[in-house]
Amino acid sequence: MTGNETLNFKQLVDVHYTSLYRFAYSLAGNEHEAGDLTQHTYFIYANKGSTIRDTSKIKSWLFTTLYREFLRLRRLDKRVQAQDHEMLETLTPPVASDVVATLDGASAVAALGQLDESYRAPLALFYLQDLSYKEIAETLDIPLGTVMSRLARGKAHLKKVLAERVRPLPSTP
Repeated sequence: MTGNETLNFKQLVDVHYTSLYRFAYSLAGNEHEAGDLTQHTYFIYANKGSTIRDTSKIKSWLFTTLYREFLRLRRLDKRVQAQDHEMLETLTPPVASDVVATLDGASAVAALGQLDESYRAPLALFYLQDLSYKEIAETLDIPLGTVMSRLARGKAHLKKVLAERVRPLPSTP
């Protein structure tokens, strides 16, 4: 979409709903909350979307709005717990190559849902929405270096979760 094209609301929903819902699901981990987040994002757009001057930025605006709404709800719920991620990273067991072959998409998304939100959001945007590092930085309103760091650490955490879901390698004496 170029900077001067406009879509009516129904077309906008048709074009972006699926990818927004997937992102919301990857953040929330359940269908109900993902649906609520997606609908609320479109509600916000209906009220504030007219302020967007460059329509080529609508997709980014929608993802950013959804992400910020998710964070706002998490702060209200106080369900996010601080973890010592550096310590967890050192405990990551190796994953056998035959384990990787047994994974499916549902397992990967479920494992993604177990990660801390600070890692889950960049990983979901990178792998599920095919956004570039720069687009992720703009969407999450964080520096590019932070995106790269969170992706690297998130991959390590995801590897650990996937290994625990399937089976870790036997330890050597």
